[in-house]
Amino acid sequence: MKLIAAMVQDQDAEKVLGALMEIGCRATKIHTTGGFLRGSNNVILIGAESGRVDQILQVIRTHCHPRTQIVHPSEAPYLSSPMEVEIGGATIFVWDVERYERL
Repeated sequence: MKLIAAMVQDQDAEKVLGALMEIGCRATKIHTTGGFLRGSNNVILIGAESGRVDQILQVIRTHCHPRTQIVHPSEAPYLSSPMEVEIGGATIFVWDVERYERL
């Protein structure tokens, strides 16, 4: 078994969850806040058999896209002038699971 944790933006989270449900994957969404821009994000946790990891990662890749955004100092006080940054896409971790039980 594997545990997949995907950090995705709010704009992409529902599309990812819907696509995961279509392929029979259960997932848990946890609302989070990013560290750099303090933007609204989500962590999607997915337990999966090892053989399904590539399929699940492809679903995430299909529905999470990078975007550019102008960030102003009023939104990020540590900036001295407006700055264009790339946001979105997904950050994904995959761990081995020692034990899995569904009660």
